[in-house]
Amino acid sequence: MSNIEIKNAEGKTVDTVEFSSDVFGIEPNIAVTHQVVVCQASNLRQGTHSTKNRSAVSGGGIKPWRQKGTGRARQGTIRAPQWTGGGVVFGPTPHSHAKKVNNKEVKLAMRSVLSGKLRDAELTLVDSFSFEKPSTKQAVALLAALGVEGKRVTVVVADDDINAFLSFRNIKKVNVIGSTEANAGNLIDNGALVMSVAVAKQLEEALA
Repeated sequence: MSNIEIKNAEGKTVDTVEFSSDVFGIEPNIAVTHQVVVCQASNLRQGTHSTKNRSAVSGGGIKPWRQKGTGRARQGTIRAPQWTGGGVVFGPTPHSHAKKVNNKEVKLAMRSVLSGKLRDAELTLVDSFSFEKPSTKQAVALLAALGVEGKRVTVVVADDDINAFLSFRNIKKVNVIGSTEANAGNLIDNGALVMSVAVAKQLEEALA
């Protein structure tokens, strides 16, 4: 089991909770983590980039001048790539960038990220986000008390904790996500990862 300190809103350690070493205590698999993060980033691409080659550009159906006798280089169309307004050589065309990885690899990547964050002291657990109403001022004070102010922070909140989400979302360098949105990419892309005990238990249950 992995023992993780729990802090309160003042940044003081109030408890220690045991979590499964299979989720928070494994040796991070960097290769699988990289593969999963690249896959997730690729799947976000729209793939709508498009250019026209020489056959797709309108016009250019007649030779600009005769083949011989002008003293100039021979040309077959004004839509050739070397002409202004001509087609693009080997330009991008619309296609899917989708990649696939196994569900076991996705879970292994998330376990690797959580274990690595805990090992590098970049994971902070709080007892709860007790926002009675949305308050950015209170959220900034909480981050300062936890010692992560000024860092790129990812805050994972419960999906139904609207007050916490609204409190953190407008802070510079802070990315707030719901617990079901968590993946290897957004868990690793930060200098500090903050979540409540309840969210950590939810992730532990999902990844065990």
